[in-house]
Amino acid sequence: MSKPLNIGEVAAQLGVSTHTLRYYEQAGLLRPVGRTAAGHRLYSPADLDWLQFVMRLKATGMSIAGMQAFAALRSQGDVSIGARRDMLEAHREAVLARIAELQTSLEAITAKIEFYDEAQRRAQQAGTSKRNDKRNEKRNDQRNEKRKVA
Repeated sequence: MSKPLNIGEVAAQLGVSTHTLRYYEQAGLLRPVGRTAAGHRLYSPADLDWLQFVMRLKATGMSIAGMQAFAALRSQGDVSIGARRDMLEAHREAVLARIAELQTSLEAITAKIEFYDEAQRRAQQAGTSKRNDKRNEKRNDQRNEKRKVA
């Protein structure tokens, strides 16, 4: 078994602040964690696993209230497995819908980039044509001047 971690170690592993961990505990997202004789929090590997899952719920857009409801179901034990599954299934559907929205938006952004790339290419070609036209005009003028002199 891995050794328990203090709040700073857990915060560093999860990439959150110690304040966030205390808030999660206060909000009921986390079961009470162990304490040292001095009262410092000690997180077990199971606590860390749970916190990583909570962070995934948060990253996928679940609200604090939703995470609290899930944590409350979890605290009921096996009798709530079906309800937890249903809740995660509904959240999965919401995440998939959000991914579809993001994919549609990404496609629109990509199309706009392609539009600008093509517009920029045409503008550069037009600029090159104008420069070539000016060079040719200058050469013709120089030839005409030479003919006049000769």
